Amino acid sequence: MSLRSYLLGSLLAALALPAFAQAPQGTPTRIRGTVERLDGQALVVKSRDGADVSIALAPNYSVSGVAKRGIADIKPGAFIASTSVKGADGKLRALEVHIFPDAMRGQVPELQAPWDLVPDSVMTNAVVTGIVTGEQGELVKMTYKGNETEVVVPADIPIVTYVPGDPGLLKPGAAVFIFALKQPDNTLTAARITAEKDGVKPPM
Repeated sequence: MSLRSYLLGSLLAALALPAFAQAPQGTPTRIRGTVERLDGQALVVKSRDGADVSIALAPNYSVSGVAKRGIADIKPGAFIASTSVKGADGKLRALEVHIFPDAMRGQVPELQAPWDLVPDSVMTNAVVTGIVTGEQGELVKMTYKGNETEVVVPADIPIVTYVPGDPGLLKPGAAVFIFALKQPDNTLTAARITAEKDGVKPPM
């Protein structure tokens, strides 16, 4: 495996995507929780189901933070990721939205695929083509790989973007999201972490 492929896989893992170039061995595993402790290259996380999970971090692991944004930051041409669920009317309603930095264009795949934030949720990575104000929120029109889709974005959901971080964010109690790789012996490894910064938690 080339170094470029490995680094791309690590980057997309940090951005919580279900499809990415990954290491030769390992099953992608999403970990959501709070930091218990960081001991060198070993990170222990209290997962959302209450279990303590130990992750072996790569020697050159990196940390990304998230920063709050608003609906006004979702503009035509923006590349976003949205976790959503289908309502009784058949429309997708966002639970959270990530606005990708411009540097991520071309590196993150456009897609719509099942997600596991809540039951029956889907992740959509797409380019915004228009926004229409409605009674239930902003109707964001998007395209991914030539496919059109729409997602209602309520006013009260978290909207964030990615910002640089460092291991100093991995303090006890800090919320984290990690796309780890489970090895054949059930150990977990990771190269990147998305962590709470300035009180803003990873919502994915």
